[in-house]
Amino acid sequence: MKNETFKRILSSLILLPLALFFIVKGSFLFNFFIFICFLITSYEWHMMSKNKSYYLFGFIFLVLSFYTVFKLIDFNGNYIYFLSIALICVSTDLGGYIFGKIFKGPKLTKISPKKTYAGMIGGYFLSIISINLFFHFTYLFSNEMKITIDTLIFVILISTASQFGDIFISYFKRLSKIKDTGKIIPGHGGLLDRIDGMIFAFPFSYLLLNINILKYF
Repeated sequence: MKNETFKRILSSLILLPLALFFIVKGSFLFNFFIFICFLITSYEWHMMSKNKSYYLFGFIFLVLSFYTVFKLIDFNGNYIYFLSIALICVSTDLGGYIFGKIFKGPKLTKISPKKTYAGMIGGYFLSIISINLFFHFTYLFSNEMKITIDTLIFVILISTASQFGDIFISYFKRLSKIKDTGKIIPGHGGLLDRIDGMIFAFPFSYLLLNINILKYF
């Protein structure tokens, strides 16, 4: 278990700066990065669900999900929305993992036996803390970034979508009788294992922002 945790931390320390590099560079490199992620995720979905009735549906959903990544950038011409939503998802996943390990407690669902109520609360908690820190940091460069009640509601909704995506993909993994969608990331499994929450959070956040009920910024 300790060896697995070490692998997760080491992989994250390598992958997060690499992903951030492509995001900050933007334009062609960002498009290339997202396209590679799409290809890997699609391949993992193919291997996991080939010959299944929901095979085509999954591909269509992946195309729509990755498409909304680019649409989110069009909202304000930069990567703030993309970064903040990705941060919510990563924080939700990390908070769930840490709180679940520390507090354990009742299981959230039989679909994903490792998910606990403590982990769910931890996901919400860390995502809110992370966005607060992110906004305080970006406030140094733009005084338009402020935390509001709408922002907190938005974070909770996106964190919920991310947790739902995690459980949803776990359900399909159980149907395929596999633990991980791949082995590309040591300690994490496949890329789909790591971004299962994001592929649900991005289209959901795109819909929320289009409806324009919540004033995120």
